[in-house]
Amino acid sequence: MESMLNAVLEATFVSKCVLAFLLFMSVMSWAYMGGKWVTLLSAQKRTGRGLAAFDSAGSLNAALTGLERDTASPLFGITRRAVREFNRINTTGDAEKLLNDNVRRALHFGIAEEMARLKSSLALLATTANTAPFIGLFGTVWGIMHSFQAIAQMKNVSLATVAPGIAEALIATAVGLFVAIPATCGYNIFRSKLTSIEGVCITYAGQLLNRMQHEVAVHEAGLSFAGERQP
Repeated sequence: MESMLNAVLEATFVSKCVLAFLLFMSVMSWAYMGGKWVTLLSAQKRTGRGLAAFDSAGSLNAALTGLERDTASPLFGITRRAVREFNRINTTGDAEKLLNDNVRRALHFGIAEEMARLKSSLALLATTANTAPFIGLFGTVWGIMHSFQAIAQMKNVSLATVAPGIAEALIATAVGLFVAIPATCGYNIFRSKLTSIEGVCITYAGQLLNRMQHEVAVHEAGLSFAGERQP
């Protein structure tokens, strides 16, 4: 450990800049992964609870009242779009014909909007995973070039004189991999969680559309949800 620290301290200015930048990328990616883990875990729990409550609710209005209590849930944003569109077409007197296409599109847009919010800044983690090894490789190549220039000025060259410079250069590649591997794992885990959340949202959207169609078939009435008022 002490030898590695000495190698870093004796590195060239460019190599030190590369290592400092990789360290910054590592800190930022770990901080992002911590925050994103909490966000996605919360969204996964909220969507699961919301779907279960929606299934168990007796009427559509009762189900919507339950969803209104959790404004942080992705289902809240999806429902708000769908109810707004439902109430809009319900005033035209042609709700039965327009409901399937219009509300389906509103649900699609709602899901896309919520997933985009949950995916925000995920590209930064992918960028870290993809670029960190190459940044480390750049530091290694630069260090080896510097070592070869120093070797060319020596009259007597042996393994003992060459090894320290090469080892110093290779540290940058090792640090680049140290930054990239956790970022890659985190990105794949988050993608899996996002796929799971999106699946629950799609299931919910289908059930909401079915209940709205039933609502129109039974009696044409507006729905009240998060500021929406019955017409």
